[in-house]
Amino acid sequence: MASARLGRSIKRAPLGFGTKVSLVFFLGLAFVVTWWTFSSPSASAVSSQRSSFDDIEALPATPAPRKGKEQSRKKAHQKKPPDSLPKNENSKRTAVGSKNDKKEKEKKKGGGGGEIEQVAAAKNETSKPEGQQDEEESEEKVDVEGLEEVTDSENATDEDMEEGVDANAEDDAGEDNLKNRSKKKKKLGPLFDPKARYTWKLCSGKTGHNYIPCVDMEGGHRHHERSCPRTPITCLVSLPKDYKPPEAWPERESKIWFKNLAHPKLSEAIKTQSWLNLSGDYLFIPSEESEFKGGAQHYVSSIEEMVPDIEWGKNIRVVLDIGCTGAGFGAVLLKKDVATLSLGLMSDQTDMAQLALERGIPAVVGNLRSRRLPFPSSVFDAIHCGECGIPWHSNGGRLLLEINRVLRPGGYFITSTKHGDIDAEEGMTALLSSVCWNILAHKADEVSETNIRIYQRPTSNDVYEIRATKEPPFCRENENQDAAWYTPVKACLHKVAAAIEQRGTDWPEEWPKRLETFPEWLADSEDKLTKDHEHWKAIIDKSYLAGLGIDWSNIRNVMDMKAINGGFAAALASQKVWVMNVVPVHAPNTLPIIFERGLLGIYHDWCEPFSTYPRSYDLLHADHLFSRLKNRCKQPIVIVVEMDRILRPGGWVIIRDKLEILNPLETILRSLHWDIRMTYGKDKEGLLCAQKTTWRP
Repeated sequence: MASARLGRSIKRAPLGFGTKVSLVFFLGLAFVVTWWTFSSPSASAVSSQRSSFDDIEALPATPAPRKGKEQSRKKAHQKKPPDSLPKNENSKRTAVGSKNDKKEKEKKKGGGGGEIEQVAAAKNETSKPEGQQDEEESEEKVDVEGLEEVTDSENATDEDMEEGVDANAEDDAGEDNLKNRSKKKKKLGPLFDPKARYTWKLCSGKTGHNYIPCVDMEGGHRHHERSCPRTPITCLVSLPKDYKPPEAWPERESKIWFKNLAHPKLSEAIKTQSWLNLSGDYLFIPSEESEFKGGAQHYVSSIEEMVPDIEWGKNIRVVLDIGCTGAGFGAVLLKKDVATLSLGLMSDQTDMAQLALERGIPAVVGNLRSRRLPFPSSVFDAIHCGECGIPWHSNGGRLLLEINRVLRPGGYFITSTKHGDIDAEEGMTALLSSVCWNILAHKADEVSETNIRIYQRPTSNDVYEIRATKEPPFCRENENQDAAWYTPVKACLHKVAAAIEQRGTDWPEEWPKRLETFPEWLADSEDKLTKDHEHWKAIIDKSYLAGLGIDWSNIRNVMDMKAINGGFAAALASQKVWVMNVVPVHAPNTLPIIFERGLLGIYHDWCEPFSTYPRSYDLLHADHLFSRLKNRCKQPIVIVVEMDRILRPGGWVIIRDKLEILNPLETILRSLHWDIRMTYGKDKEGLLCAQKTTWRP
């Protein structure tokens, strides 16, 4: 009883103010700890977030239906590819969001002379990707494997790309680069405005459906050097009347639907070329005929006879063909496993480079004047200039010095001329003596009626010690030989690499061994390159070739818009395609690695149009290209416009990127009436596969 009375007396005792405050504090602290424990993600969940999208297994033949809405877009859908050119069937599934009355219109003058109308934020029309609609809908279920976390090497590559390493910056710009990198680390807004609505308009001008923005001027004339319009190009290039997709390879090499590229100057040129036969609506190029009299096969065989050390497709794999008078030289070398890139000169009004691309032969538009070619130093095994009228000896021999820069030490320079110019030959002989090139052979071929000369670049610097004159002078030792984007040609001679760890000291292995065999200067990166090769081979085999619905028999011209080490192209080496590996100018300079492996590539800045004709490519591949451009392009929409220009109707795009990029990008492609064939997302990464249609505004 006494204890009970004592307990009641204790309960009735009032609490002091300090005691009450302490009690409230501890109760609040306990609540915060409990809430934090159950609401915050675990450490394992944080560590599983990836910054890369790995390979996808082939899609099953009979997908199982599934209902539900997933905010993270963890879904994939595939549609059967059409038997003919695709029609716009998916665009009508776009949902319209909120609208505002405010409109912001800009009328701009395009490089081709046409007005461009863009509604940047008119009506704020928003489209939701499929699988994120307000109503539940059925989806196709896809079994996906191989979505592992990125390896340390992949993370390292991404970090380099985020820093925006400028491959073509001069060595003395280090302080500016550090400032720029610090600025680029700032978190920016979305690349594409998800509320933006784009109104497309056709480009106008005399060039019409053959418009090359950085080459063509108003009035039908062309620039002497690459010169892009000041106003970003946001208009769409028209299609030729009665356009038809190219024939499947190898039929397209010799049979072309002429209306795809017909224009008056090419039509006139065809009348004077016996190797081009226009029959009805088709242009035929017989395999035994070419721009070389007697055929390109005889011409190539003559070169082999003159210099037996030249073994096409073995020790000679990567070749640059300057002039592209018809691509017959490159067509013959294709059959010998030689990757020949034809450089169509901007002054060629007949557009033979466009004819080469339509045939499925690698080509690009450029010029050899006052600027360096967009290639690294010491990468081409051989350089050819057929029926060449280029004055190599003029202007202090600058053009030949540029050839000396991009030609591999020990590489071959092959020229042929119709009629000998005594003054030009004397000037060329004096220039070659000053740069110490060896004259290996000279032949007046009676069948082709050309004078063929073959020279070789020195493999050692010792030969320079015996020069009779010190002109041209040597270039500075600390000069960046790979700086090639809008870089002027310098009247200086680059020495040959001497140390074994330097690029260019050893000749690569014979093809195809060189694709997976790395020289001494890449010894430190060999494991990383091997893993990269295996990584892309798995993606190509498990996903791209079988799982996306692409008919690869109709794919010939392929572009990797952000190539790193050429792994994507290397994995496609067994397919009947060729790949243009594009290394962005502000990315790590990996283009020499790509050439070393026996693949083709070029530098480019994707904030500008690419130097090629409309409808040049059958497939575009972009691996995290857009997410690396937040710090580069003022109007990223121009990249999508350029993809539309250089991709043919019926062509495909495969885009791997962050979901915050892919979601609005899908809406933009739908506004272009492209067919979205497949989308897939997991965590923050995803894949988008789409096919361009024949739609034009």
